[in-house]
Amino acid sequence: QVQLVESGGGLVQAGGSLRLSCAASGRTDSSSAMGWFRQAPGKEREFVAGISGSGIGTYYTASVKGRFAISRDNGKNTVYLQMNSLKPEDTAVYYCNVVNGVTMRPSRYWGQGTPVTVSS
Repeated sequence: QVQLVESGGGLVQAGGSLRLSCAASGRTDSSSAMGWFRQAPGKEREFVAGISGSGIGTYYTASVKGRFAISRDNGKNTVYLQMNSLKPEDTAVYYCNVVNGVTMRPSRYWGQGTPVTVSS
């Protein structure tokens, strides 16, 4: 089993920044690819960003490319999502998860998420 604890969300004005953190424990280690997902009200959960176990490979959905940056600290088993130039359409609950390194498909274990609200 995998335990995931997301934090760092909040209310921010459009154009602002937030840094999300995800602490992972359990059946995961530094070789596991990790990803961030989000679910906006009334919408399905979607992939936002992914990072390889080494941290060298990073992947982004088109809508956040150039604004968001995913990183990890394997010594702390923590993954980060730096979000800049936030837009109202980024408003969602953000989740992290262990993912398949090729498909970015998430595991079935989810944390509670951290809400992000971007006001216009």
